[in-house]
Amino acid sequence: MKPLVMSCGDPSGIGPEIAVRARKALGRDNPFCWIGDPAHLPAGTQWQEIDTPAAADTVPADSLPVLPHPFPAQARHGAPDPANAPAIIACIARGVALVQAGAASGLVTCPINKAALKAGAGFAFPGHTEYLADLAGGVPVVMMLACEQLRVVPVTIHIPLAHVARALTPALLEQSLRITHAGLQRDFGIAAPRLAVAGLNPHAGESGTMGAEEQDTIAPVLARLRAEGMALTGPLPADTMFHPAARAQYDAAVCMYHDQALIPIKTIDFAGGVNVTLGLPFIRTSPDHGTAYDIAGKGVADPSSLIAALRMAADMAGRRG
Repeated sequence: MKPLVMSCGDPSGIGPEIAVRARKALGRDNPFCWIGDPAHLPAGTQWQEIDTPAAADTVPADSLPVLPHPFPAQARHGAPDPANAPAIIACIARGVALVQAGAASGLVTCPINKAALKAGAGFAFPGHTEYLADLAGGVPVVMMLACEQLRVVPVTIHIPLAHVARALTPALLEQSLRITHAGLQRDFGIAAPRLAVAGLNPHAGESGTMGAEEQDTIAPVLARLRAEGMALTGPLPADTMFHPAARAQYDAAVCMYHDQALIPIKTIDFAGGVNVTLGLPFIRTSPDHGTAYDIAGKGVADPSSLIAALRMAADMAGRRG
């Protein structure tokens, strides 16, 4: 299997230091190369310039393989520089191009700050997920957050809570369920995925007394897909879906909005969660946290989520053959 590629993310955050720590933890057992400016790596980092991702296999285990990508400005911990925004975006696009060309088996992305990218480069996307879908030709995708104990998918993602009910259409819900079902089969090796589907309202609407979306939007989609053979339960009250006995009954929970999905998984495993984009024609994972400007450069950043993202990407690549 070819090595993974890792985009550097915002160099003013913890991305560079957790990349170095991930390499030290994994060595050559889970090979990857880092795309970024070597000047942004922590002082004293051992690194080696390479020309192609394949060359990462030849780099000593205690050294970080680097595909250099010059940035216009030095990085200051905790203070994103708008001048670096175009280069941050270019590193993501370069990683995608390498994977699409078959030079790498998957892409792992370090955290970005969307506001900083918008200010410095007019970044028009709410996050990585939407940008990667655009680079792939506008394919429909879903964002899955996964850890050992739980997988969750929010149907609506980076939109205001006040807009969720309007955005939650039968077509979007059906698309999200189909992509999640197919992704669990292809990338996680689950032949017959079981999906638990949350309601939108408290108590899943309680027969319409607390909202009609469950009856009017969610239930008809689930009935139609069940008739095709998909194993779906719901719409379920979200407040009873995430205790251990409930989690044992499904392979992924499909939720109606961002925090309904992300709060439980970040509570269960804040350090080890992985962001996976399902529906792309290539593999992409990411740590399930942000740039952490407040601790950047202090030597305390935990690389666990990035390590989990690297391992998950490698597992997915193995299943895709």
